Amino acid sequence: MDYKGLMDFARREWFLSALMILYLVLLLRDGSLLRRTLSLIDWGSLSLIGSLILLSMGLELSGIFTRLSCRLISLSRGSERRLAFVLLPTIALSSAVIMNDTAMLIFIPLIVTLSRIAEKDLSGLIVLSAIAANVGSALTPIGNPQNVIIWNHYGVPLHYFVLRMLPFVFTWLLLLLLFAYFILKGEIEQRELPPVSVRKSLLWISILLLAVDVVLAHEGKALWTFPITLGVLLLPERKVLLAFDWALLLTFAFIFADSGEIALILSSSRIFFPHSGLGLFLTSAFLSQLVSNVPATVLLLGGGEWLPLAAGVNVGGTGLIIGSLANLIAIRTGKVGVREFHRYSVPFFLIALMVSALVILIW
Repeated sequence: MDYKGLMDFARREWFLSALMILYLVLLLRDGSLLRRTLSLIDWGSLSLIGSLILLSMGLELSGIFTRLSCRLISLSRGSERRLAFVLLPTIALSSAVIMNDTAMLIFIPLIVTLSRIAEKDLSGLIVLSAIAANVGSALTPIGNPQNVIIWNHYGVPLHYFVLRMLPFVFTWLLLLLLFAYFILKGEIEQRELPPVSVRKSLLWISILLLAVDVVLAHEGKALWTFPITLGVLLLPERKVLLAFDWALLLTFAFIFADSGEIALILSSSRIFFPHSGLGLFLTSAFLSQLVSNVPATVLLLGGGEWLPLAAGVNVGGTGLIIGSLANLIAIRTGKVGVREFHRYSVPFFLIALMVSALVILIW
């Protein structure tokens, strides 16, 4: 690759390039990182993410996103706010069951399709959708990877986990809808569109594979998801492989490697991390902005309280894009700029953090 091609790649894949540079810096600090890199990558999660990328393209190629987009435009009656009030709770509730990353790979392409049909920039709705996925996934032990880790480590009963997280999730969702009310003021032009045909065979294959992926992930066999999905989808639709976003998958691999190494550096340092109360909540929320919420969870696990940790890493996912993998999926798939994302996510994070701190103190 020549210099011009390298610069074009760096501009196009700026986040991946930044992660690669960070990896080189960490490698210069400790040469053993090279042989430890494979152990730092969560291959099960990476396989699941790859499978979900394939499935989102399968659903898109089936035509169902175009069909649903037309229905949503009609349902919104031309109001961007009304559209948000339908989509955001739906995304939040879905994320509590199928995980936030999965929800983003299903709903963001839908919003992109809707934006194309309506010929309107819906980047604000994409950002709020990412926040909704992080908020909703906080409700259940299976909603996101950090909750799975906390659930397994502390042995919290499922119903008790949901009940204790419910006040936080309800507060965050209410705050998100208030954000949507004040941010989304535009109108969506309703257009007469020709009937959209749906390839039912590809649609049902994609839905079935999605169900299989969710079951395998919950059973701890996520490593099988990508090869199974790839093998099955290649039969009816080879375009899925040709359109696969390999750069996105590589980006996640470097996120695992970089954040895992930073977490190891922090864990080996003499920094004292609180293990209970408001201190643990604030530490976990802000640490998630540095190493993402999953490594932050692993770093802060201990014999202390689980609720401040769960609340902290979950609200931490609503801040900077590095806070949650769902954020990266949203900006990558939705083609939203970092500045645009942080324009809404950072204020939400700071307000949600203050309100949640009050809940922690009162509780």
